[in-house]
Amino acid sequence: MPKPAVLLAFLWFLSACQPDRKPDIPNGMVRIPAGSFEMGAKNNQAYPDEFPRHPVEISAFYMDKTEVTNRQFLEFVEATGYVTIAEKNIEWEDMKSQVPPGTPRPPDSLLLAGSLVFRPTTGPVNLDDYSQWWEWVHGADWRHPEGPLSSITERMDHPVVHIAWDDATAYAAWAGKRLPTEAEWEWAAMGGKTDANYPWGNEPIENAFGKANFWQGIFPYQNHVLDGYYGTSPVKTFPENGYGLFDMAGNVWEWCSDKYDYMAYQNDLKNGQVKDPAGSRKYNDPRDPYTAKHVIRGGSFLCNEDYCSGYRVSRRMSSSKDSGFNHTGFRCVRQTAF
Repeated sequence: MPKPAVLLAFLWFLSACQPDRKPDIPNGMVRIPAGSFEMGAKNNQAYPDEFPRHPVEISAFYMDKTEVTNRQFLEFVEATGYVTIAEKNIEWEDMKSQVPPGTPRPPDSLLLAGSLVFRPTTGPVNLDDYSQWWEWVHGADWRHPEGPLSSITERMDHPVVHIAWDDATAYAAWAGKRLPTEAEWEWAAMGGKTDANYPWGNEPIENAFGKANFWQGIFPYQNHVLDGYYGTSPVKTFPENGYGLFDMAGNVWEWCSDKYDYMAYQNDLKNGQVKDPAGSRKYNDPRDPYTAKHVIRGGSFLCNEDYCSGYRVSRRMSSSKDSGFNHTGFRCVRQTAF
């Protein structure tokens, strides 16, 4: 019989000759490789807060292939009894810190549980006045996307909507995950392409109605529905990007972990190459200084070239952390062990 030392050496030799084994990727996720890129504005449509471009280094991570669906969120709610913000009446004491001092208390009828629902206009409107196409609807929430008479029964594979930032972080914690930083999100959205304007590359948006769910026509009153969907679409309906991620453009906006800071990129540029930026330590939106906002990315079924071009990978948007809309959802990420 071989001596123990000889046997151990032989077993070590066999293991050393085996090909490297890849760690198991969590179910429903893909591995996004580490890398470096120039984060920020990629074409002349860019908004001021997408500047300046600046170098960023990203460590590898896992990301959900799809936006979190109604089916997945239902599983979370049934397991935990969680109640979303849209399902709760509004507390005026919490709300008044987000509006200018001296704002009068609204009537109790306006503080009942609800959320914002898109309503098309009858014709052209001033695109700076969002109130013309958003309506506060009592009883609108993730189970009732358009209001109390609507249902998700036939939409279990659609992304969950009317999700506030706090709701998204609660789900992520339950799932053993977290929300992506906006740097991770932008890096992943490009799918391995260099300086891509969109998750599919640089093919013009007018030729891309088969690549994502967005508004084709004249926003907010005429949608030609060339992609087949007026509202949300089931996840995996449109082609994945180079990393195997679906709906990184259109369908629903996706929450990121970062606090929204208009000056974030300027501050990062001062620091040179930034590794795994986690975002600003403060909220800073000079257009709305009283509201705590977090970054949302990716655009939605309402995005249009004349309105927000939110499907561009560098487009930054923000929303108050306690607000949900029927075009806002999320996906999660998780750290890798390698």
